[in-house]
Amino acid sequence: MEHKYEFTVVLLANNLCGGFCRFCFRKRLFMNDNEEVVRDIGPALEYIRSHPRVTNVLVTGGDPLLLSTAKVRSILTQLRSIDHVRVIRFGSKMPAFNPYRFLDDPGLIDTLGEFSHPERRVYLMAHFNHPRELTPPALEVIDRLLKAGVIVCNQTPLLKGINGTPEVLAELLNRLSYAGAAPYYVFQVRPTLGNSPFALPLEEAYHVFERAKMKCSGIAKRARLVMSHATGKIEVVGIDAEHVYFRYHRAADPAQKSRFLACRRNPGAYWFDDYGEAISDVLVARVAEPVMS
Repeated sequence: MEHKYEFTVVLLANNLCGGFCRFCFRKRLFMNDNEEVVRDIGPALEYIRSHPRVTNVLVTGGDPLLLSTAKVRSILTQLRSIDHVRVIRFGSKMPAFNPYRFLDDPGLIDTLGEFSHPERRVYLMAHFNHPRELTPPALEVIDRLLKAGVIVCNQTPLLKGINGTPEVLAELLNRLSYAGAAPYYVFQVRPTLGNSPFALPLEEAYHVFERAKMKCSGIAKRARLVMSHATGKIEVVGIDAEHVYFRYHRAADPAQKSRFLACRRNPGAYWFDDYGEAISDVLVARVAEPVMS
């Protein structure tokens, strides 16, 4: 279990997946025994109950939808018993890797839909990385989930040689929006062991992302380019001739919320840590709190 952000708890429900993504940033879960994975959900539930500001729970892994439908139902039942948990998310690659997990077991979709209520929704956070993964069976899964009342979103890393061109990324974002799977995050590849062959330099990644958005409709360009950094979700918001601009979209430290940073450009940078300190305190600011009358 991880409680990094104020309103969100992450439950690592298993250490199994439906395939092996070479660019996975959680390779550690598949190596030997791992104490991060929740074997008994009971203590995690008690923790969540004791933290009423937690409104979102992300169930991930591994892939939680490799669990039996009965186990998924048990997790949902227990989480729904906590009144302040409003959103339950499942992070899953199964709609892309094996859509028949849903199509051959319609009870899974029914279960997810059963616990998705007005103002207390279940979300399926899909991981489509390339337009070719949007096969007819995968699109049928998205459609059935939507009809069951499950909200579908998508996140993907920006991968050199896979979706790392404006054309391919734009096709992915557009087709996801056509299918009703809202583009959510586009991640800069995390510097995990073995991931470097898939990484674009960050400033190149930004330009790929922006050129892709130029080819997208308004709904398709809702995605944000972010780094999932130890200190939070850091969004890449702009580049000019001299500087790269970042903003904390999510921050582990409440004092960093919405912090805006400007760093001198470094075309060889792949990660936030490759940049120096923010260039000036004048260019580091937080979004002003609204004035309440």
